[in-house]
Amino acid sequence: MRISPVCVIAKKEIQDSLRNRWVLFISLIFLILSLSVTFAGSAVAGSLSLPTLDALISSLSTISVFIIPLAAMLVSYDAFVGEDESGTLLLLLSYPISRWQILMGKLLGHSLIMIVTIGFAFGLTAILLLAVGGQYEPQVLLSQFGQFILSSIMLAIAFILLGYIVSLKSTEKAKAVASILFVWFVFVLIYDLILLTILVADLAFFNQYIINVLIALNPTDLYRAINLIGMESTKGSLAMFSAVAWGKLALYAVMLLWISVLVFIASQIFKRRTL
Repeated sequence: MRISPVCVIAKKEIQDSLRNRWVLFISLIFLILSLSVTFAGSAVAGSLSLPTLDALISSLSTISVFIIPLAAMLVSYDAFVGEDESGTLLLLLSYPISRWQILMGKLLGHSLIMIVTIGFAFGLTAILLLAVGGQYEPQVLLSQFGQFILSSIMLAIAFILLGYIVSLKSTEKAKAVASILFVWFVFVLIYDLILLTILVADLAFFNQYIINVLIALNPTDLYRAINLIGMESTKGSLAMFSAVAWGKLALYAVMLLWISVLVFIASQIFKRRTL
């Protein structure tokens, strides 16, 4: 039975990540993050107790929005520029496979890596909470964590694609590293700071619709909105995400649109790239 070139390339990317210990490294980071926030987050208040489910998801999403994009781009930033430097990309293109298949194979492989690491870390946390957290309703807990894991995977895929775009536009791995740090800084920190500054300024022409559009223009803000929407306990800067007027399905649709647009951009850049 003939195996699809997409699956062959995906398998290669997964094997390379396993060989480089990337999967183990990212899994440990996510697991330590998840367990520490869940079981030791209350220590700052001088006590050890399990948080409410809304507070837990809020805390996890607030911290994950910094870690997941960076981890996703670190996995993908050398997908093209690294192979170009080593000469394997030219060899790969000499085979009877299209550039679209190469792109999709790499995306499948790197996405599976992030799916496994995110699912393992946060899934294990949910299982432990079911075992020791008697105050949680199992159905509600599984629903909340399922949504959190799904949105985390979608955020990771979006930033894997941003990593590809950086990799395709870079001529050296060192420049690609600097570029992904810049992209991460802009999306995760600078954009939020500008958005919060606008909200604090309380400009007369700003309404909830404009805020919704501004949130939709950044996948990290979409991620926060998906996980915080409808939570009445959120306060301060996080309240704007919980007050988004769009439903969760609409937010998921916009995140899918982000992924689709990034796939298109990456494919067009790869199509025009000369070796």
